[in-house]
Amino acid sequence: MKILMAQLDPVVGDIVGNEQKLYKVCQEAIGLGAQLVVAPELYLVGYPPKDLLERRWFMADVDEAVGRIQRFSADHPEIGILFGAPVETGLTNGRGLYNAAILVERGEVAGQAYKTLLPTYDVFDEARYFDSSPVAQPIPFRGERLGVHICEDAWTDTSIWAQRKLYDRDPVTELVENGASVLLNLSASPFSVGKEHRRYDMIRGHSREYSLPFLYVNQIGGNDDLVFDGRSMALDGRGRTLVAMPSFEQATALVDTKENGVDDYACEEEIATVYDALVLGLRDYMYKCGFGQAVIGLSGGIDSAVTCALAAAALGSENVMGVSMPSRYSSTGSVEDSRQLAKNLGIRFEVVPIAEVFQAYLSTMEPLFIGTESNVAEENIQARIRGNILMALSNKFGSLVLSTGNKSELAVGYCTLYGDMSGGLAVISDVPKMMVYELAHYVNRSGAVIPEASISKPPSAELKPDQVDQDTLPPYPVLDAILHAYVEEALSIGEIVAQGCAEETVRWVVRIVDRNEYKRKQAAPGLRVTSKAFGVGRRMPIAARINHS
Repeated sequence: MKILMAQLDPVVGDIVGNEQKLYKVCQEAIGLGAQLVVAPELYLVGYPPKDLLERRWFMADVDEAVGRIQRFSADHPEIGILFGAPVETGLTNGRGLYNAAILVERGEVAGQAYKTLLPTYDVFDEARYFDSSPVAQPIPFRGERLGVHICEDAWTDTSIWAQRKLYDRDPVTELVENGASVLLNLSASPFSVGKEHRRYDMIRGHSREYSLPFLYVNQIGGNDDLVFDGRSMALDGRGRTLVAMPSFEQATALVDTKENGVDDYACEEEIATVYDALVLGLRDYMYKCGFGQAVIGLSGGIDSAVTCALAAAALGSENVMGVSMPSRYSSTGSVEDSRQLAKNLGIRFEVVPIAEVFQAYLSTMEPLFIGTESNVAEENIQARIRGNILMALSNKFGSLVLSTGNKSELAVGYCTLYGDMSGGLAVISDVPKMMVYELAHYVNRSGAVIPEASISKPPSAELKPDQVDQDTLPPYPVLDAILHAYVEEALSIGEIVAQGCAEETVRWVVRIVDRNEYKRKQAAPGLRVTSKAFGVGRRMPIAARINHS
C-alpha cells in the first residue's frame, strides 16, 4: 500500500486552518498515487488542546469539521484520510471523549481507533480529558488491516520504564493478535534531548518482533512550552528504514509498505537538536501568539548572547532588537561585547544607561533604607529597572520581551522577580548552564557570531563591584550535575552524594531549589528541551516544608 505520511504543524484550536492544510496534503497524495494520507495525533485540533476539550461549542466545531472532511473525501474517492481528532464516546459514564484516529473514505467514516494508554506523567494529563479504548481492533482498508494506534500506545517496551511498567495492556500486541497487517502510529510526541534514540529503538523493536511494517507519524512545531520534533519514520517488517523524515520541519513522504528498507537510520547530534528545537519553539510561539518582533536585554554575557542568536535565527535579524543597559557596575565589555554581537547578527542595537534611574531609586528609598547595609535589595533594583525598560519597549512597539535566564539560575533562584525574569518567553530556561556553552559553540560552528569574550569571561550579574556567579554558586559543572540528579532524576540527597558529590554542597543546592519554587511559579513560560523542565511537567508545592533525610 502506498501511504503519504504527513508531518504537519497544527495550530491549537485552529480547526479550520488545520483542516485546510490537510486538504492540500490530500491533493498532493492524489497526485503521487497514494491510497492513504496519515496525519498526526489530534491533528484537527492541535496538541495539546487542554481545556478547550471541555467546551461544548469547541467539540461541535470538531464534529462540523469531520463532516466537511467527509464531503471532501466524497469528491476524492481515490484517497483515504486518517487523522487525529477528539470524538465523543456516547457513554453516560467516564470523561465522555476518546482521543481518536478517524479514517474517512468516500464520504464516510470508514473506521475509528481510540487511544488505549492515557499518560498522566510529566507534561501529559490525558486522563483528565479522555477515556481509554476498551479494545484495540484493526481497521479494514483496501485489502489491508490497519493496526492504528496513538502515540503512548506504542510505548510499552519494559526497558523504556526504568522503575516500573506503567500499563497492564499492550495495544500493539492486541492489534497484531487481531490480525493487523501494517502498524500505524499517530503521534504528538514532544521533543527532549536524547529521546530520538529511545523512540527509534522502540519502533524498530515492534517492527522486528511482529515482522510487520511500522509507520510512525509525529507532529512538529511549538505549542506553548512543548516543542515537537517530527522525525517521523517508516520501517519494514525487519526493522529496516523505508523513510526517515526530517526533524523540526513540515514534510511529507510517500511510503510503499511492500518495499524493503535499508539499515541507514542515524540519530542527529544532540546539541544540534537542542538548537533546532529552541529555534522552532521560539518561532512558533511568536507566530501563534501574534508577535512579529522580539526585544532582548544584552548583558555581554553568554546567556543573553545565545538567546539573541536563537531569536535572530528564528525571526530574522530585522525583527530583533538588543538593548544594553549599563549601570555603574557594568564592565566596558558588557556594552562592547553586546555591540559586537549585534553587529555580527545584523540586529538593531540600542544603549540605555540606567545609572541616573538607579540613583533616583536610591534617593527615593533612602528614608526607608536609612541605617541599613546595602544588600540584594539595591542589587535587584537595577535588574528591575532593566525589566521595566524592556517592558516599556514591548508596550510601545508591540515586541515580545525574551528573558535570558538559564535552567541552572532558575533552579537556584539566581534571578530577579520582575527584573531579569520579566518577559513573554524564557527561551533557554530549560537549558543548563553547561549546555548554554555547548549552544554558544554550536552557534559559532561556522565562524565567530558570539564574541569569544562573552563565552570565556566569568559569568556575572554585574549588580555590585567585582561580582561573579561563583561568589554565590558552586562551579557550574558541579551545580549542573547535582541539579540533573535532583530535578530530572528525582534522586535523594544520599543518592546524589553516593555519586561522588560533596554532601554539604548537595544539601545547599537541594535546599535552595526547594526554597525558590515560588519564583519559578511566576516565571515566563519556557521551552522544554530536557526530560524534566520547570513548568507543567514538574508540579511541586510552594508552601511546603520538605524534610530531606
